[in-house]
Amino acid sequence: MAPRGEIRISERGQMALPAQTRHRWGLDQGGTVGWIDLGDAVLLVPGGLSELREQLLGAADWDSATSGFGDPELANQ
Repeated sequence: MAPRGEIRISERGQMALPAQTRHRWGLDQGGTVGWIDLGDAVLLVPGGLSELREQLLGAADWDSATSGFGDPELANQ
C-alpha cells in the first residue's frame, strides 16, 4: 500500500512533505514540486509541471494538447 497521511498547512499556506516522500522523489536537498487543482483535490507532481508535460506529451505541442488536439470537446476535459 502506498504511503499516505495528512499534512498540516500553516496560516501562510506552507506545508512540509514527509521525509519518506522527499527521499523517494529525490528532493532531499529541496527542489520543485508542481501542483494541479483538480477541484476536489490537489495533485502534487515531483519535478514540476514542465517535467510532467514532457513525460506525458514528449514532442507533442502543449498548446495543441490544451486546445484538445483539434477536438473542441477534448479541450474541456
